[in-house]
Amino acid sequence: MQSLALFDLDHTLLPVDSEYEWGRFLVAQGAVDRSIFEQANERWMREYRDGTLDFARHVRFSLGLLAQHPRTRLDAWRATFLREVITPAMLPRARQLVDTHLRAGDLCCIVTATHRYLTEPIAAAFNVPHLLAVEGETINGQSDGAFTGNPLGTATFGAGKIVRVTEWLAQRGQRMTDFSRTVFYSDSRNDLPLLEAVSHPVAVSPDTTLRAVAESRGWPIVELFAA
Repeated sequence: MQSLALFDLDHTLLPVDSEYEWGRFLVAQGAVDRSIFEQANERWMREYRDGTLDFARHVRFSLGLLAQHPRTRLDAWRATFLREVITPAMLPRARQLVDTHLRAGDLCCIVTATHRYLTEPIAAAFNVPHLLAVEGETINGQSDGAFTGNPLGTATFGAGKIVRVTEWLAQRGQRMTDFSRTVFYSDSRNDLPLLEAVSHPVAVSPDTTLRAVAESRGWPIVELFAA
């Protein structure tokens, strides 16, 4: 039987938070007011670490940044961002981890709380064929259309990740129980619902809360970014 391998992205496959770095990049381009961005992101990062994040509010902020600019300009910025910021952050150990599952023929999917516009090319760069991410509404529903700033569907955050994985598998005519082994790699306490739902949870460079849970339950702890 085939195995299922699920990966969080930020601080799991990447040693950085791609959405935070994207915001900093937009500030550097003059696309976002620095004071507004820094104030908002300081709050988001603090709440995320504390497990108190108002995710719906956060999503509207992050998608709202996209809605302020035409798609052609965003696409050009994104290409530069991927080349200058993300590609150097795709470290060998993370690539090797993904490649191990791909070579084994596992069904691989990145499940991230960051929006699809930013993470789709990152998933492609890791050669991961499937991505579940926050979805942003576009004008007239066109995949390459301008963003409205509104989210679509269930957000891939907390227990929402289980919902989205279940829906995705159902579309494929599959269930979690169809796999001989289900693995989820994550760094965050916010991913405990999905970590508890798979047969083989793995904590990757975990935050303090997740590290304590992993140690108490005997879950593997992997350090992909240690020197």
